[in-house]
Amino acid sequence: MTAVIETQQLRKYYGSRRGLESLDLDVQEGEVYGYLGPNGAGKSTTIRILLDIIRPSSGHASLLGQAPRDGSSTLRRRLGYLPGDFVVGGGQTARELLTHFGHLRGRVPKERIGALADRFGLDLDVRIKSLSKGNRQKVGLIQAFMHEPELLILDEPTSGLDPLLQQTFLAMVREARDRGQTVFMSSHVLSEVQHTADRVGIIRDGTLVAVEAVDSLRRRAVRRVELRFDGAVAADAFENLEGVSEVAVDGPTLRCRLTGRADPLVKMAARYTVESIVIEEPDLEELFLTYYRRESEPDPPGDARAADTDAS
Repeated sequence: MTAVIETQQLRKYYGSRRGLESLDLDVQEGEVYGYLGPNGAGKSTTIRILLDIIRPSSGHASLLGQAPRDGSSTLRRRLGYLPGDFVVGGGQTARELLTHFGHLRGRVPKERIGALADRFGLDLDVRIKSLSKGNRQKVGLIQAFMHEPELLILDEPTSGLDPLLQQTFLAMVREARDRGQTVFMSSHVLSEVQHTADRVGIIRDGTLVAVEAVDSLRRRAVRRVELRFDGAVAADAFENLEGVSEVAVDGPTLRCRLTGRADPLVKMAARYTVESIVIEEPDLEELFLTYYRRESEPDPPGDARAADTDAS
């Protein structure tokens, strides 16, 4: 496969404050890559370097086979970019602004713009300065998707969208992948990407701490399990099983947490008569949090968080 985004030992410092440390990214053609971490972790800094909005302190990056600083107008047309805070002003309407962007990107048909606006429920004849944050985000998404770019770079793309429109957006991401487009999507919420991403990169304090296939994350994630037997069972029979924790027994009902394979729990339960079993969806969010949150550690300094928040 071809690497669409690649970084090698990428570093960025804001004075003495670390933005990125030795970042090695490898995003393959045609995949959806979720780039996850808390606010201030380095997500927006990474994106700004990829787009040559800021320069790295050291290291190398490439985008569609080119160094960001060598990017031409031709390269820009191959990209769709949504910044973390899509800010536009002026007296033009959404239609006028998107038509202007469409000309810059190779004359996007007005029918394409209209279809996307209908999908998001956006009134194209409202002036930009009158739009709410959620409607500005719709404009931002339309301008990113409308020319069907080879690579979409989306920074916190569902910010300001209601749950129904978030589902519309996720459907568009899946459609883009089906067309062979590559999507690099940053977020601090795993649930935004778990149904679309092929892989997830988790960044913490400027350092990439894990790269996982979503299926792998799901296999290792926490599940809540409730087993109901035809009679009382002893809790200690289940307490030392691999992957089983927080065992609680109330008469014939056993509840526990399960991490990873269910085989040890199932084999033990099979020694009894099981009347019913309920398994909740894997709690990927909880697993995700373990990569970057430890209660004994203080929050990052406020000024370090601000450096990356400003980069959004």
